[in-house]
Amino acid sequence: MKTNIQFVNMPTSETMEAYTIKKLQRLFTIYNTIIAVNVFLKKEKDPKGNGKICEIEIRLSGSRLFASSNEKNYELAVKNTISDLEKQLKKRKGIVKPYL
Repeated sequence: MKTNIQFVNMPTSETMEAYTIKKLQRLFTIYNTIIAVNVFLKKEKDPKGNGKICEIEIRLSGSRLFASSNEKNYELAVKNTISDLEKQLKKRKGIVKPYL
Protein backbone atom coordinates (compact mmCIF):
# COMPACT_ATOMS: atom_id res chain seq x y z
CA MET A 1 0.00 0.00 0.00
CA LYS A 2 1.30 3.37 -0.99
CA THR A 3 1.00 6.27 1.41
CA ASN A 4 1.50 9.80 0.13
CA ILE A 5 1.56 12.64 2.69
CA GLN A 6 1.62 16.25 1.53
CA PHE A 7 1.93 19.40 3.63
CA VAL A 8 0.15 22.47 2.22
CA ASN A 9 0.91 25.99 3.50
CA MET A 10 3.11 24.61 6.27
CA PRO A 11 6.60 23.17 6.71
CA THR A 12 7.16 19.43 6.47
CA SER A 13 7.08 17.63 9.82
CA GLU A 14 8.60 14.18 10.21
CA THR A 15 6.88 13.62 13.57
CA MET A 16 3.48 14.45 12.08
CA GLU A 17 4.19 12.15 9.16
CA ALA A 18 5.17 9.31 11.52
CA TYR A 19 2.05 9.90 13.65
CA THR A 20 -0.20 9.76 10.57
CA ILE A 21 1.40 6.56 9.26
CA LYS A 22 1.09 4.96 12.70
CA LYS A 23 -2.64 5.75 12.80
CA LEU A 24 -3.15 4.48 9.23
CA GLN A 25 -1.45 1.13 9.95
CA ARG A 26 -4.55 -0.04 11.79
CA LEU A 27 -6.66 0.49 8.67
CA PHE A 28 -4.11 -1.37 6.55
CA THR A 29 -4.22 -4.43 8.81
CA ILE A 30 -8.02 -4.60 9.01
CA TYR A 31 -8.90 -3.77 5.38
CA ASN A 32 -6.71 -5.54 2.83
CA THR A 33 -8.46 -3.97 -0.18
CA ILE A 34 -6.72 -0.59 0.31
CA ILE A 35 -4.46 0.20 -2.64
CA ALA A 36 -3.20 3.70 -1.79
CA VAL A 37 -3.75 6.55 0.64
CA ASN A 38 -3.30 10.27 -0.04
CA VAL A 39 -3.08 12.54 3.01
CA PHE A 40 -3.17 16.33 2.82
CA LEU A 41 -2.35 18.36 5.93
CA LYS A 42 -3.26 22.01 5.44
CA LYS A 43 -3.03 25.17 7.49
CA GLU A 44 -5.58 27.91 6.91
CA LYS A 45 -6.55 31.04 8.77
CA ASP A 46 -9.74 30.58 10.75
CA PRO A 47 -11.29 33.13 13.13
CA LYS A 48 -12.65 30.33 15.36
CA GLY A 49 -9.16 29.10 16.20
CA ASN A 50 -9.37 25.99 14.06
CA GLY A 51 -7.63 25.94 10.69
CA LYS A 52 -5.66 22.70 10.99
CA ILE A 53 -7.17 20.61 8.19
CA CYS A 54 -6.59 16.95 7.43
CA GLU A 55 -7.96 15.44 4.22
CA ILE A 56 -7.51 11.74 3.48
CA GLU A 57 -8.43 9.92 0.28
CA ILE A 58 -8.33 6.13 0.22
CA ARG A 59 -8.22 4.26 -3.07
CA LEU A 60 -9.80 0.84 -2.92
CA SER A 61 -10.21 -1.72 -5.65
CA GLY A 62 -13.12 -0.22 -7.54
CA SER A 63 -13.77 3.00 -5.61
CA ARG A 64 -12.45 5.88 -3.53
CA LEU A 65 -13.33 7.12 -0.07
CA PHE A 66 -12.73 10.64 1.22
CA ALA A 67 -12.94 12.32 4.62
CA SER A 68 -11.86 15.69 5.98
CA SER A 69 -11.79 17.46 9.34
CA ASN A 70 -10.93 20.94 10.61
CA GLU A 71 -9.66 21.02 14.20
CA LYS A 72 -7.48 23.01 16.62
CA ASN A 73 -4.45 20.73 16.17
CA TYR A 74 -3.26 18.27 13.55
CA GLU A 75 -3.28 15.19 15.80
CA LEU A 76 -6.99 15.62 16.53
CA ALA A 77 -7.72 16.32 12.86
CA VAL A 78 -5.94 13.12 11.77
CA LYS A 79 -7.69 11.08 14.47
CA ASN A 80 -11.16 12.36 13.54
CA THR A 81 -10.58 11.92 9.81
CA ILE A 82 -9.40 8.32 10.23
CA SER A 83 -12.40 7.64 12.48
CA ASP A 84 -14.73 8.88 9.72
CA LEU A 85 -12.95 6.70 7.17
CA GLU A 86 -13.28 3.65 9.42
CA LYS A 87 -17.04 4.14 9.46
CA GLN A 88 -17.09 4.39 5.66
CA LEU A 89 -14.91 1.28 5.30
CA LYS A 90 -17.14 -0.74 7.68
CA LYS A 91 -20.19 0.26 5.68
CA ARG A 92 -18.49 -0.61 2.41
CA LYS A 93 -17.24 -3.93 3.73
CA GLY A 94 -20.79 -4.84 4.75
CA ILE A 95 -22.14 -4.01 1.29
CA VAL A 96 -19.44 -5.60 -0.88
CA LYS A 97 -19.25 -9.37 -0.60
CA PRO A 98 -16.22 -11.23 -1.96
CA TYR A 99 -16.75 -13.78 -4.69
CA LEU A 100 -16.64 -17.40 -3.59
